[in-house]
Amino acid sequence: MFRYLNGLGATILLTSYQDIVEWISHHLLTCPFKKVFLIDCPGCGLQRSIVALLRGDFKESWHMYPATLPMLLLIGFIFVNSRINFRYGIWIVKILSGIVFLIIISSYILKIKNHQLF
Repeated sequence: MFRYLNGLGATILLTSYQDIVEWISHHLLTCPFKKVFLIDCPGCGLQRSIVALLRGDFKESWHMYPATLPMLLLIGFIFVNSRINFRYGIWIVKILSGIVFLIIISSYILKIKNHQLF
C-alpha cells in the first residue's frame, strides 16, 4: 500500500497527522479534581505527556508525567497477553502494575515536596 504513495501523498499523511496532534493538544479534558480543589491530582499531566509522545518528544513526555511510558507498556502487554496468553502473564501484569503505581505515587510525592501542585 505505501509503495504507491508518492512524495505528495506522504506529505498529506504527515500534515494530517500533525493537524490531528495539534487538534488533540487544543482539546484536552480539564481535570475535575484540579477544578474543585485547585491542586493537581496524581494523574495530572498524562494527557499532555501523551501529546508530547505523539509529537516524538520523549524527554518532555517524561518530564510531564513519568508513568506514561510504563503505563503504555503495561497496556500493550495486557493486550498481547490477552491474545497469546503467556504462562506467567498475570504475574508480569501484577509486577508492571505495581511499578506504574510506584512511579505515579513517587512522582506525586515529589510534586508535593517541590511545591509544584499549582
